[in-house]
Amino acid sequence: MARSALLNVMVQAAIKAGKSLSRDFGEVQNLQVSVKGPGDFVSQADMKAEKLVREELLKVRPTYGFLGEEGEEIKGTDGAHRWIVDPLDGTTNFLHGIPQFAVSIALERNDEIVAGVIFNPATDELFTTEKGGGAFMNDRRIRVAARKVLSDCVIGCSIPHLGRSNHGKSLIELRHVMGEAAGVRSMGAAALDLAYVAAGRFDGVWQTGLNAWDIAAGLLLIREAGGFVSDMAGGNDALNRGDVVAGNEYIKKALLDVVNRPLPSA
Repeated sequence: MARSALLNVMVQAAIKAGKSLSRDFGEVQNLQVSVKGPGDFVSQADMKAEKLVREELLKVRPTYGFLGEEGEEIKGTDGAHRWIVDPLDGTTNFLHGIPQFAVSIALERNDEIVAGVIFNPATDELFTTEKGGGAFMNDRRIRVAARKVLSDCVIGCSIPHLGRSNHGKSLIELRHVMGEAAGVRSMGAAALDLAYVAAGRFDGVWQTGLNAWDIAAGLLLIREAGGFVSDMAGGNDALNRGDVVAGNEYIKKALLDVVNRPLPSA
């Protein structure tokens, strides 16, 4: 695949941060860990990865804004562009030695995501996309799955943990999807869940309680893989609302209907 200069910069930043994470992942029990909130940990590895990504990106485009998970937002002087970065999506997996985590980088131009990179250094899987240029995994084009009925589908989801709200609502959504789908998976890394939809591994996904850096790159990846994305209300504000439903045209619609179905009265 042909990559633009900016996408190449994003790829190199993700790989550099990924190598740093891989070194720390190999000694995960020795990491210095601080607690950011109940069930939401941040490690020295996380902050080091964000610093590496930020330095790589702003070295090339110093006027661009920067929104990352671990630091204050940099507004930038450009006004039109912003990097949106999760240096370690799946932090809890990482700290427990589970190789399901990723570096996620997106480029926003005039409030629209135009490029994205998701890299899992544990599996050496690199997902890349640019608006109008398709979606790729390790330079091989990927497409969303073609299944049309939920009973044939494996669906990805997020399950709120300690310290997160909406446990009751999530249980209702899960109950409804469990009754309709062939399987439900919660893998603990939202960016990779979206990448798996783009690659056809998951047929669809619904996620709630997220931040822009969790989903920015993945939203474009799914669209460029031929998929459809909305927020939980069926609108186009997933990035700001922090909730998302995605799949191919049929599964996204069916999934949206199911997760918004009211619980039957007793």
